[in-house]
Amino acid sequence: MRIKRLGLNSYRNCEGVEFVLDKQKALIIGKNAQGKTNILESVFFLSDLKSPRTCVNTDLIKFGSDRFEINAIVEKNNTQIELDVTYDINKKRELKINKVKTVPKNFRLVLKTVLFSTKDLLLLRGTPQDRRDWLDRAISQVYPAYDERLAKYDKIRVQKNNLLKQECIDNTLLDIYNEQLVIAGSNIIFLRKKFLEELSLIAAERHKIISETEFLILNYTNPHTTIEDISEYLKNELLNRRSEEIARRQSCVGPHRDDIELKINGVDAVKFASQGQQRTIVLSLKLSELEIIKQKTGYSPILLLDDVLAELDEIRQNYLLKSINDDTQTIITSVDTLLFEEEFLKDVQIYKIENGSLL
Repeated sequence: MRIKRLGLNSYRNCEGVEFVLDKQKALIIGKNAQGKTNILESVFFLSDLKSPRTCVNTDLIKFGSDRFEINAIVEKNNTQIELDVTYDINKKRELKINKVKTVPKNFRLVLKTVLFSTKDLLLLRGTPQDRRDWLDRAISQVYPAYDERLAKYDKIRVQKNNLLKQECIDNTLLDIYNEQLVIAGSNIIFLRKKFLEELSLIAAERHKIISETEFLILNYTNPHTTIEDISEYLKNELLNRRSEEIARRQSCVGPHRDDIELKINGVDAVKFASQGQQRTIVLSLKLSELEIIKQKTGYSPILLLDDVLAELDEIRQNYLLKSINDDTQTIITSVDTLLFEEEFLKDVQIYKIENGSLL
């Protein structure tokens, strides 16, 4: 899987950008605020239909324009697939595959990406929501229907929260919402646990290679393993904390409250890991995400590295660059080429960007 061509019109500060990728590795060089990240963001958008930097898609439209356009040619199974996205200020979106209108579910099946940015380096110091979002996004790359399950769960949870905010609560309706949340929530937790267990095996191996003496363990905070046990646990928790939920007027039980435990040699890494250890963990997680998507789908996702090398020391830089297989298309942004060895740059297509235009 690879992108052969990317076109951007009125996407942030990019106007009339034509990005042709002849090699497996591309390096985009430019000063800050010139548009390097915008190009990576647009590739991510093609796989997720949302930005990793904002939840408001109209923010992506260039100032003074009424819509943005992204066009790409993707090569998959020796077949070329054309993807088109347009989004306007009235929040109207149009998706096309090979010039034929399609729905988000089908559009997201075409392209897979793994984004590694400086923001990801804060994963351990971030909130449980940040870690859940990372895990959910990785799962949805492998199981597209997972997004629908999350959306269904969130819809029920919002309905329940609205009920809990009312002065007079209909207990029968509350029971119905809780029953639905048990079914939807137990499926989400089961998938999260199963996926995390598989990913943790790869991550532990990667982490051990970089750190040499440290052993990484990932755990999901819900200890139950079977879907039946998870369902029973949620039922009991919802019953035991019913008064608390009514008093707080919000849902306090379910996968939207869970977290991921990360431990190094048995010590809580979220609380006690050094900055270097944090970077090693996140690097291990991202490379594991890349590998497990390839294992599950048969395609190597496109790896997007956004100014992240400058935040890694030489050991981690080298490990990251040497871990990228030849079948993984990689697009890297950087201020300059100083961080890269001459041998690496021989096989890299280099672009320069200034004011949203490729030079």
